Amino acid sequence: MAIQWYPGHMHKAQKEIKEVLPSVDLLIEVLDARIPYSSENPAIAQLRGDKPCIKVLSKTDLADPELTSQWQAYLEQEKGVKTFPTTTEQPAKIKQIVDLCRKMLPEKDASIKSINTMIVGIPNVGKSTLINTLADRIIAQTGNVPAVTKSQQRINIGSGIVLFDTPGILWPKIENPNSSYRLAASGAIKDTAMDYEDVGFYAADYLIKAYPELMKERFSLDYIPETEIEFLEAAAGKRGALRAGGRVNLHKICEVLINELRSGKLGRITLETPAMVEQEKREVADAHAAKEAEKEQRKQRFREGSETPTKRDLKEDKPRSSSNRKKRRR
Repeated sequence: MAIQWYPGHMHKAQKEIKEVLPSVDLLIEVLDARIPYSSENPAIAQLRGDKPCIKVLSKTDLADPELTSQWQAYLEQEKGVKTFPTTTEQPAKIKQIVDLCRKMLPEKDASIKSINTMIVGIPNVGKSTLINTLADRIIAQTGNVPAVTKSQQRINIGSGIVLFDTPGILWPKIENPNSSYRLAASGAIKDTAMDYEDVGFYAADYLIKAYPELMKERFSLDYIPETEIEFLEAAAGKRGALRAGGRVNLHKICEVLINELRSGKLGRITLETPAMVEQEKREVADAHAAKEAEKEQRKQRFREGSETPTKRDLKEDKPRSSSNRKKRRR
């Protein structure tokens, strides 16, 4: 499944982040503890360079605590990165982020200059709540839907810390299809941009393998079926997600499953592990390499005359003149 949700304000926000970054001393990147890898915007990693970064693992009350510890160790392998697990229900702990900022920049802490920080993250990970807690006042609009914040703002949160708030941004193309599903299941993508049944089947397949006892208990099942469709059918029977004649309403039971996953009613669940992610990274890299190799082979066949290029091939290979680029911009 390819979920591409990249509204115009996200493109604008990414450009603004790039412009402001040179004046930023430290980044605070908010990740969803249930999907630390999938909620990590690769564009931010490229823009950040070697600037120190605090990766805040939000919603840890919804995540598997054992896997949260694994993710902290994994993420802190990167130079200049510290992790900070928290929830929106821990205001006192959240305020410790100020001390961590000062600790990570001792040379700035010893001077009279402010420490310029920037908070970034994908939609619906709790950035706005974090900002309001740090500032001790309502500054950022909050809501349990993605893309509430749509403009950048500069906030003095005291203690010599200035915070640049940015809108939640995704990236134009999500290379890993598994990440698309996890982002959708966690609520980072608007429901209108996803198919409940598609995402529900993915979530069911993962949950019956990774958390069978939680699923068995939540849906009052005697045993966990071997396949996702059998599980969804059994769960639908328990929840009354049926159509006339007793037929299973797959859309309804998938909607129930996703909503209960997001709210934490299924239990403390993490949708990915460091080991899974490493394997997926290799698969994505292999697929990309194979695609590039195929393109080169086709070009070679075109040159040799053994294959006729399509109109699309010719369009891709044709250099675009500066006048054409100007026309397209207009």
